[in-house]
Amino acid sequence: MNIIEVKNLTKKFNGLTAVDDVSFGVKKGEIFGFLGPNGAGKSTTINMLSTILSPTEGEAFINNFNVLSQKDEVRKSIGLVFQDPSLDDRLTAEENLRFHARLYGVPSDEYKKREKEVLDLVDLWERRNEVIKNFSGGMKRRLEIARGLIHYPAVLFLDEPTIGLDPQTRAHLWSYILKLKREKEMTIFMTTHYMNEAENCDRIAIIDNGKIIALDTTDNLKTQVGGDVIRMKTNNKPSLKKELEERYKVEVKEEDGTLRIEVANGDQFLPRLFNELTAKIDAIELRKPTLDDVFLNFTGHAIREEEASDKEHMRQQMHMRRRT
Repeated sequence: MNIIEVKNLTKKFNGLTAVDDVSFGVKKGEIFGFLGPNGAGKSTTINMLSTILSPTEGEAFINNFNVLSQKDEVRKSIGLVFQDPSLDDRLTAEENLRFHARLYGVPSDEYKKREKEVLDLVDLWERRNEVIKNFSGGMKRRLEIARGLIHYPAVLFLDEPTIGLDPQTRAHLWSYILKLKREKEMTIFMTTHYMNEAENCDRIAIIDNGKIIALDTTDNLKTQVGGDVIRMKTNNKPSLKKELEERYKVEVKEEDGTLRIEVANGDQFLPRLFNELTAKIDAIELRKPTLDDVFLNFTGHAIREEEASDKEHMRQQMHMRRRT
């Protein structure tokens, strides 16, 4: 049974369609990822599912509650970590948690137990009495996750949870997210434009220009790319391209000064190239399909080419919030 059910969800702003008729379901206990560039509609979708924005069309249910007609029940069912920082840095970690717990009606006799549990989960129990302004970016992100868990939500939304963090801190934060799934069987809905982060998801939906264009496990999506990728460098590309096409009946693409083909079982195909080709190859590379290949295959462009600037993305989000 799906804990999140979305049917034909659409959001428009002054004639601009930010989310365009998307439908999907999220199973209880899975990490579900929205993969796409900034401006693709990821944050707008989360804002609708968390009742911050009202859909223009369509419907959505969280934990069997309607996001339009049962907003209070939906809000009690979710934890939300925003893309932008949202802690009060003049308060301590404990004070931030306690304030959030009161807003969500966490019983006072339960609070201390929950505080210890969520801070232990993100390794911040010993720092609970420190003022937030002294925390690093990674520590603040971890505390925001702990805060989102204090009322024991059915679903945790993470909107670009590692944006602005260095690679090492991002890796550490992901260890906590995976620990959360493993130990709490938490349903996690996250957005990202980092391919390596999407690999951690049980399933991903690729979203571009407000539309979901692919949805499956990462392994299944990779199998749809066409096969293993072989890249070759040569001083005579026309000759090598012609021989590859005629001998193996494959499509040859030019990419960054190399010739690229896609074949099944590339490790078995590679020896044939060395034994059978007459055209000279100066360098060769074999690799399995990646999510970059998947995104390129489904959208026709690389994700980095379509990323909006952070300033433009923030401007769009502020505009959306003012309109609601």
